[in-house]
Amino acid sequence: MAQILDFEKDIFAVESQIKELYSLSNMYDSVGDLTHEITKLKKKLRHMKRDIFNGLDGWQKTQVARHPDRPYTLDYIHNMFTDFEELHGDRHGGAGVSIAGGFAKFDNQTVMVIGHQKGRDTEEKIRRNFGMSQPAGYRKALRLMQLAEKFNIPIITLIDTPGAYPGMDAEQQGQSEAIAYNLFVMSGLKVPIIAVIIGEGGSGGALAIGLGNRVLMLEHSVYSVISPEGCASILWGDKEKVKQAAQALNMTSKQLQKLNVIDQVVGEPLGGAHRHHKWAAIMLKKALRTQLKELMALKPSELIEQRQEKFRNMGVFNTEKE
Repeated sequence: MAQILDFEKDIFAVESQIKELYSLSNMYDSVGDLTHEITKLKKKLRHMKRDIFNGLDGWQKTQVARHPDRPYTLDYIHNMFTDFEELHGDRHGGAGVSIAGGFAKFDNQTVMVIGHQKGRDTEEKIRRNFGMSQPAGYRKALRLMQLAEKFNIPIITLIDTPGAYPGMDAEQQGQSEAIAYNLFVMSGLKVPIIAVIIGEGGSGGALAIGLGNRVLMLEHSVYSVISPEGCASILWGDKEKVKQAAQALNMTSKQLQKLNVIDQVVGEPLGGAHRHHKWAAIMLKKALRTQLKELMALKPSELIEQRQEKFRNMGVFNTEKE
């Protein structure tokens, strides 16, 4: 059964009415032609979805970004790419199953696609560690990115994680070093890198595969240094203040585009990507096609310079009056 968020209840109520009218019209001839009533309800539903989803606050966006029916990395790979060949292992004894990646075809272009995978059912969620990667996952991602550079293949990363796994074993295996080394190496890769936040972009766990020439963000995804729960707990000692924390973090796509943290907001199907996986993939593919074409025209030295300059300039503000 689909999970219904609080602000989606009215939407589902109208959808149920539409389904009921369809059933009545198909089952009983005596009810007459219900086309006009169905058309009115569909129009009402479109306006309702638009009004509700255009007015979501930071916490509500977080709930959408975490929706269990939202498309994950492997869903986007299935709907946007062909000939995907998944590669495994970090070559240091780790599998890194929280991150999936490999060669694929994007239109007629070979690319390396890498992304967090949360898992659908309970068994897969546990196996994938809910998308929270151990160091092996980031080392695997780095191995794949270096392999892409060797063969002059562009890289596309899909980010969807609450954050890097914070357990003691991860720290013992060098979690912070693995993330830092990814950032160091990614900054100097000679091929185009496009990073896309498709759900949650949590802290260093997201940034470890997020150092791109272009950073895109789906309309109802979130990107932040910490979760609203963690922020509320640290700043106010009260996890119940998640709404206040989400607002203070400026973690939504429009807010981050205004701050120049991301380059493009990619629209989602009306009602969110969790309502229509294929349409969400079509919209993202269109954006990726445009960005990749622009980056493929740049020389390796220009790609490196642009990427490094982009991240150096984050947080720099001009306070001089014109």
